[in-house]
Amino acid sequence: MSTPGVACLLIDLQEPFLKSIPEESSIRKRCGFVIRACQLLGIPVYFTTQVRDKLGATLPELKDLAPEAPEWDKSSFSAWPLEALQSRLKEDGIQHLLVGGIETPICIYQTVIGAHADGFETTLLSDCIGCRRAQDGDAVTQALTQHGILSLPSETVFYSILGEVSHPAFRDFTRLVKTCS
Repeated sequence: MSTPGVACLLIDLQEPFLKSIPEESSIRKRCGFVIRACQLLGIPVYFTTQVRDKLGATLPELKDLAPEAPEWDKSSFSAWPLEALQSRLKEDGIQHLLVGGIETPICIYQTVIGAHADGFETTLLSDCIGCRRAQDGDAVTQALTQHGILSLPSETVFYSILGEVSHPAFRDFTRLVKTCS
């Protein structure tokens, strides 16, 4: 089973960044849920890291859930200048990005603005993004939604993809929701 045209981009989920985020534990847990939901629905997962040599790889607990998922390293705050990422999205026929990660007012903001400017529909997974100061994240999320970028909890997004209880993955997804709540 797959969900054509949709991919999940998880940005800079690295230990040094997460340690500075007040909602660290929740973001780890919700990103794990998102990766499992994506696998269940056939949605590809992509990761980015910020200067991996200095700051480390994606959290092993998350990367291990999708070991085959590509991971691109970047030195820019935005992931959008990564030509390999853009090429992969085009190759995979992606038109809509589900975005999570760190940090909302910096890397998330710049990546989403770049993707949106290039015509990608984009949904922020509101329970999978975070930053050091909540008011910064709130201001950025509000600004992005004014540009037509959705910001929704991950369960809302995945239930919308399922659409109805007759979807073949509905029961498995419901079990996943119960185990990850």
